[in-house]
Order: sequence, then C-alpha cells, then structure tokens
Amino acid sequence: MTDFLLKSRDGPVAIWTLNRPEARNAFSKPEDMFEIEDACEEVRADPSVRVVVLTGAGASFCAGGDIKAMRDRTGIFEGSPYRLRNRYRDGIQRIPMALYELETPVIAAVNGHAIGAGLDLACMCDVRIAGQSARFAESFVKLGLVSGDGGAWLLPRIVGISKASQLSLTGEMIDA
Repeated sequence: MTDFLLKSRDGPVAIWTLNRPEARNAFSKPEDMFEIEDACEEVRADPSVRVVVLTGAGASFCAGGDIKAMRDRTGIFEGSPYRLRNRYRDGIQRIPMALYELETPVIAAVNGHAIGAGLDLACMCDVRIAGQSARFAESFVKLGLVSGDGGAWLLPRIVGISKASQLSLTGEMIDA
C-alpha cells in the first residue's frame, strides 16, 4: 500500500504529490486527509521550508471524492449519516484550517482534472498555477451534494460570486 501523499524536498521547496493516479488522486480513505494535515504539521515545525508545491501524480491533480467508494459506501463514505457527518468534520473539513494556519505559502500546481473536492483543495492553496491540461469543476450539484469542505466559501473569493455561482449551480467543467 502506498502513501496517498508523497513528500519530497528540493532545497527549501517541499513537494507534496497526491499519489493515487489510478483513481485520479481521489480521496477515498480517512487516512488521506490525515496525511495532508500531518504534512502541514511537519512543515510548520521546519523553518527551512520556504514554500510547498502541491500537485497530483499522473494525469490529474485531484478528482475529489472517489465516486466508486461513494457508490459502494466504503472508506470515508461508509456508515450511517451521523458517522459520515463526523467523518467529514474530523477529516476533509480539517484540511482548510490546516492549510490556513500554515505560514508557509502553498502553491497548487494543477495538472489535469481538479474536480469537486479537488477544486476545493486547489482553492485552499495560496496560489494556483494551472497547466494546459488543467480542467476545473465544482461538480457537487451533479451528485446531489453541496461542497462540504470549504469550497462554497473559498471559490467566490477566488473567481468572484458570479462565476462561483455558475460553476456551483451547473457543475460545468472549465479549462485553464
């Protein structure tokens, strides 16, 4: 079993790579979120890190929640509605605060798809740099969901209320 978040260093640059390319780097297990939170703690404790670059392995940045795990109600999606709510609160909803409290700037290097929680993760970063292959969608509406990880608050502050509303209400995909 590989780690979801690969961490490497290039001098003062910490490079974090979401590493589940076979699932477009989608979140599927509670540990996925804990790895990001733990990585933030490590950087907070290391003043030699001057910047963090967050990217995705393979052809995607992050596809958000793993649709297969949602369908099969496994991993972060298993259990009663009460357990799901708690898992969101104690998991993915902790990532925005962990990144916000990090004084070191975080750059999202978006390659390929940034969908749903993947787009929201990019929005949680201080800077977003999109490659030519980057495609973005706030696709929760297509699943009958609302953004539960901070995207509804972050996206309008980045793209404006009108564009955020369009993306959130239609779930349409846009490119870089």
